Amino acid sequence: MRYLIVGAGGMLGHDLQSALEGRDVTALTRADLDVTDAAAVSEAVGGHDVVINASAYTKVDDAETNEDAAYAVNATGAANLAAAAAAHGAWLVQVSTDYVFDGSATSPYAESTPVGPVSAYGRTKAEGERLAVEANGDKTYIVRTAWLYGEHGPNFAKTMLTLAGKLDTVSVVTDQVGQPTWTLDLAHRIVDLLDSQAPAGVYHGTASGQGSWMDFAAAVFAGAGLDPARVLPTDSSQFVRPAPRPAYSVLGHDAWAAAGLDPMRHWRVALAEAFDSGALKTP
Repeated sequence: MRYLIVGAGGMLGHDLQSALEGRDVTALTRADLDVTDAAAVSEAVGGHDVVINASAYTKVDDAETNEDAAYAVNATGAANLAAAAAAHGAWLVQVSTDYVFDGSATSPYAESTPVGPVSAYGRTKAEGERLAVEANGDKTYIVRTAWLYGEHGPNFAKTMLTLAGKLDTVSVVTDQVGQPTWTLDLAHRIVDLLDSQAPAGVYHGTASGQGSWMDFAAAVFAGAGLDPARVLPTDSSQFVRPAPRPAYSVLGHDAWAAAGLDPMRHWRVALAEAFDSGALKTP
């Protein structure tokens, strides 16, 4: 099997390379491949059996005023990769997001829940899902994830560690709930999915359990050997931003059982290992 990782320079892209170590892998960064260039994408996909699309326009607030730019990467790019995968008989893993939902639920979103994005970023990612399935539906996995953190790139956990070294206390919202997910765990789960030869469809690639951003921040402080009481509660009204954030981003995991795989482990267990492994470092 030959694997192509697109978006290999990002946080997930780096960990996908680790998860696929020892296999025949081509890793292309944004500088290596413009996913909006259909001809270049077709050439890059040729000769590969699996394409993992970890590329994305992730500037959520910026997308509100630059939706065309976000659409080019998140939707057109996904369509180009799916069309090339179909032409070359390859499987596609399209990495997506909790932002395809409106965040108003009170119980975990099932994989079958209709999408209803409320932000430009969410709209472009939802369209990327649709176009990928339209072009290569029989051989496409949609893997939705959320609240990612890891070693290679900026993320919430690293921000908390930086602030811990500068401030006595930090205020973090309690009214947004989700599933902190280590990119290395997600990378291994994507490989598990491919190896299982599970049917094409939607899978939710988030850790088990749930917590608020404050819960996550307190756990990061504790993992770094710091006093979690330094994390103080606040709410979203104190952080008004251009793009709306989902209040509830907990994703259900029933599709894993149907594929014969266990859900991903609890986020607190993964976070502890991220510290133990050095993926997250104390300030």
